[in-house]
Amino acid sequence: MAPPPAMKPASRKRGPPAPDPVELPPPGFVADRAEAAARVERLLRYQFRDGRLLEEALTHQSFADDAVSYQRLEFVGDSALGLAFSNFLYLTNPTLGPGPLSTLRAANISTEKLARVAVRHDLYPLLRRNCPRLDLLVGQFIETVKQEPEDDLGTVPYGGSVVKAPKVLADIVEAIAAAVYVDCKFDLEKLWKVTRWLFEPIITAETIDEQPVTMLHELCQKHGKMAQFKTWQKGGMTVVNVFVAGELVGIGSSEQKVIAKLNAARDATRKLAGAKKQVLTTGVGNGLGDEIGELRECKQKLNEQCSRQNWPKPIFKLEKEDGPAHERKFVCSVQVETAKGNFVTIGDPMSRVKDSENSAAQKMLEVILKF
Repeated sequence: MAPPPAMKPASRKRGPPAPDPVELPPPGFVADRAEAAARVERLLRYQFRDGRLLEEALTHQSFADDAVSYQRLEFVGDSALGLAFSNFLYLTNPTLGPGPLSTLRAANISTEKLARVAVRHDLYPLLRRNCPRLDLLVGQFIETVKQEPEDDLGTVPYGGSVVKAPKVLADIVEAIAAAVYVDCKFDLEKLWKVTRWLFEPIITAETIDEQPVTMLHELCQKHGKMAQFKTWQKGGMTVVNVFVAGELVGIGSSEQKVIAKLNAARDATRKLAGAKKQVLTTGVGNGLGDEIGELRECKQKLNEQCSRQNWPKPIFKLEKEDGPAHERKFVCSVQVETAKGNFVTIGDPMSRVKDSENSAAQKMLEVILKF
């Protein structure tokens, strides 16, 4: 099943020979089908009554003309997971309206999120397939996911990656979920009980990555500017562009409009953080990009400063939590014990705890610099 080795480019007559291309290791394949099925059952802690359903869920349409692929199961799994998450979110968020609930559901079952579920649980090597190009795309994505920060598991999994998630990875998760659903006689409660933990961390109203949108608007308002989102369709995908002061600063895409907007906001925030030119300010030395970039690093900088001065480690505390679940704001404080006494600073209200901690740390650094 392994793809043929890539041909090395021939040496040129003029100049040094071209370097060999960087080759990623293939994702691998479990040829022992009994072992492949056993891995899924151990992962789910569920034993299939009809093993043919699981084998169907682990078969790509490229494998063989006479083999039944996962496409029908993927169709069922897409709907079943959507309904299962709808029930869960409805019951656990009694104060949320249909808009925020739809956003949470879309985030949890997006291609980006489910693809990372497949990577985290090493499901692709279990898939029967015969498509070297698919192996290449999946291999590239797997390497990208490995480089993502672990503390972003609750946010990154549904967008913002440089490499687009191959749909086949999400299809595997949906097909396996459908195999369980059909095998247990369409018992939705049983499906959720068996598969729920696969999706951890589940994106909630407190952790959903709407913060880039909120942060973008807050910072734009602070500088008297406005962020505008323009949406258009391209080949079945929704594309969202973000403009600030008439300049394109972010692009995001997804099959779902709400996720495309989140991706665009993340992209805009990231680009503005590294931008050298002043987008929001004119004639001011400290622009939005510097402000975001510095804020995100303040907690780390404070820890480093305390370590250099041989002071005790800063103590961060959540002081206040306010607002409805979908618009929650957090206020944190930080206490530092220095040679000149104890100091406490309070951060600004933020949509994430770690952002408020960074805000408190920024204020503490300003206090420390004064003496």
